[in-house]
Amino acid sequence: MSEAARNEWEAREEICQVGRRLYDLFLVAGNNGNISVRLNEREILMTPTHVSKGMLRPEDILKIAPDGALLEGRSGLKPSSEYRMHLAVYRHRPDMHAVVHAHPPTATGFAVAGRGLERVFHPEMAISPGPVPLVPYVPPGGDELPESLVPYLAGHRALLLGNHGAVTYAPTLREALFLMESLELNARIYLTAVQLGHVNYLSDEQVAFLRDRYAPVAAR
Repeated sequence: MSEAARNEWEAREEICQVGRRLYDLFLVAGNNGNISVRLNEREILMTPTHVSKGMLRPEDILKIAPDGALLEGRSGLKPSSEYRMHLAVYRHRPDMHAVVHAHPPTATGFAVAGRGLERVFHPEMAISPGPVPLVPYVPPGGDELPESLVPYLAGHRALLLGNHGAVTYAPTLREALFLMESLELNARIYLTAVQLGHVNYLSDEQVAFLRDRYAPVAAR
């Protein structure tokens, strides 16, 4: 097996592992969510539609081109209907090589309520995933959603999708997964603080200090 083929198989296996973790953590349910990894400038691995992320096999993963054309896949399987969203991320963020879309319950609750998570309220949030804006609702599955993301992609690595869910993107799939997990945790922490009656936000000076101290380390 060539090195390229070995790297691709390892990426397929990692997609399956991430899918199982998303499913086990109840960040997706049923056939919800989708995952992709950009192998190179010509090939992207993409989860198929109508297959549970908790039950994926490496051979189920499809290969598509940057224009969405199907390059390789098992008979009867089609790419997720949200493949356009993934392609938009890769087109506008060439430094990103993995995308995770899920429906984390608490974070999606914020998206349904029309609220982002943009003000920093604890140290971890200052670095990962950072402020998370709300992208206003558009119908999923077509060109509207990827187009709506474009104004937000450059300055963030996690977005809430109005009345829909969340998307995270990173240089590696593991990091994109961790961003999704952190987003849901932050949403739970914030909701708890609201229920207790007060959210004590960090000041701009405190946030700047945290980023100066930890952002260079997180970027490595």
